[in-house]
Amino acid sequence: MKTALSLVGFLTMFVTGCATSPLGRSQLTLVDDAQLSKMGVQAFQQIEQETPRSTDQRTNAYVRCVAEAVASKAKGAHVPSSWDVVVFDSDQVNAFALPGGKIGVYTGLLKVAKNQDQLATVIGHEVGHVIARHGNERVSQSMVADTGMQLAGALAGQGGALGKTAMGALGLGVQYGVLLPYGRTQETEADKIGLDLMAEAGFDPRESVKLWENMARASGGNNPPELLSTHPAETTRINNLKARMPSAMAIAKGAKRPNCPQP
Repeated sequence: MKTALSLVGFLTMFVTGCATSPLGRSQLTLVDDAQLSKMGVQAFQQIEQETPRSTDQRTNAYVRCVAEAVASKAKGAHVPSSWDVVVFDSDQVNAFALPGGKIGVYTGLLKVAKNQDQLATVIGHEVGHVIARHGNERVSQSMVADTGMQLAGALAGQGGALGKTAMGALGLGVQYGVLLPYGRTQETEADKIGLDLMAEAGFDPRESVKLWENMARASGGNNPPELLSTHPAETTRINNLKARMPSAMAIAKGAKRPNCPQP
C-alpha cells in the first residue's frame, strides 16, 4: 500500500511538473523556482569563493553595460527582476547565468568575444538558459533518473556547499569536473532565445555568427573552449543562427543600440 501511494505521488509530481519552453518544447520541471533560485545563489557564492574577481574597473564597467542591457529584456514569471553581474579573473573562455539573478563572465572570454555584440551573444545565450528554465529541467531530470540525492539535500537546505551533481545540473559542470549537462536541444534553444534577446537590446545579431566562428578558431583543433563542450557543431549552430537571422534583424531594427566602451 505504501509503495502504491508512493507511486501515485511520484506520478502526480511528474504530471504536474510538465511545462513548455518559450519555443514550444515540452519540459519536465519538478522543482519550485524559488528553491532553484536559492540553489543558483549558493552555486554563485561557491564560485566567488574559489575564483578571484577582476579588479579592472573598465573591464567591469564594460561587461556590466553589456550584461545589463541584455538581461533587461529577459521576461517571464520566473525571470529575476534584477541581476548581479560579476567579472571573474580567469583564462576560462566562458560565462554563465544562474537562477536567482546571477551572471558571471570570465576575462578569458573577452579574448574571443571581440566586441560588445559578440559578448552580448554569449550573455544572451546564457540568460536564455534561465528564461527557458533549463536548470530546472536538468535538476528535474536528474531527480527522476535517481541521481538526485545531492539535489534533494540541496533543495531541502541540508548541508553546506552544493555537490558536483547539483552544480552540473545548473550548467556549471565544466568547472566542477563533470560533463557540461545541457543537451544539444537546450543549447540550440538558448542560441535562438539569446539571439532574439540581444537583438531586442539593440546589439547586432549578425555578430553572433562571427562569435561562434571565433570560438571554432580558438579551439585550434584541440580541446574546445568551455562554451563549446557538448554543444552543437559550429556549422550546425551557425546555420541555425543564420536561419533565424531575418527575424532577429527585424527586432534589432527598432531597438536603441547600446554604447559600451571596451577596455
